[in-house]
Amino acid sequence: MRSGTAPGPRLVALAALWIVAAAATAQQPPTFAPNIVEITPRLVTSGQPSAKGLSTLGAQGFEAVVYHAPPTVSDAVRDEALIVGRQGLVFVDIPIEFDHPTERDYELFAGVLDALGKRKVLVHCQINMRASSLVFLYRVVARHEDPHRAYESVAAVWSPEGPWKRLIVELLRKHDVKFDPY
Repeated sequence: MRSGTAPGPRLVALAALWIVAAAATAQQPPTFAPNIVEITPRLVTSGQPSAKGLSTLGAQGFEAVVYHAPPTVSDAVRDEALIVGRQGLVFVDIPIEFDHPTERDYELFAGVLDALGKRKVLVHCQINMRASSLVFLYRVVARHEDPHRAYESVAAVWSPEGPWKRLIVELLRKHDVKFDPY
């Protein structure tokens, strides 16, 4: 092509196809686990990733994984810490019995997230009930985010009840956060 001439229609069409394909690929939601909710580009919650899904986290830019389900749950990945660690990611295990979440569990989790700083973090459990609830509490209690907006990520997965509802209500009240999703 000579300088100053317009590209041919075939070249324009190929360029347009490449741009559309690149945009479609960039906008694909992550699929490494069930119930994935992207809170920010650096904070994501989900259900249990498969071993294969876990092995892709480093390539997706994750730098840390916080796991909340006990190792005895039926779909736990036996070597999760090893799979994550081999990629150079930080792995933190804070197992929480689903029927017994405590304020101490939240405080430990909040301390871990603070310590992880600006790393890209996946917080997950079995289904994303524990993870979404704790991340909600962290966002409104520790980061003082708008609870209505923060709760949208919980509502995308479930409506906390029983001990999780109690924990959320108690911690919001203790930290003087005016919000009642129920």
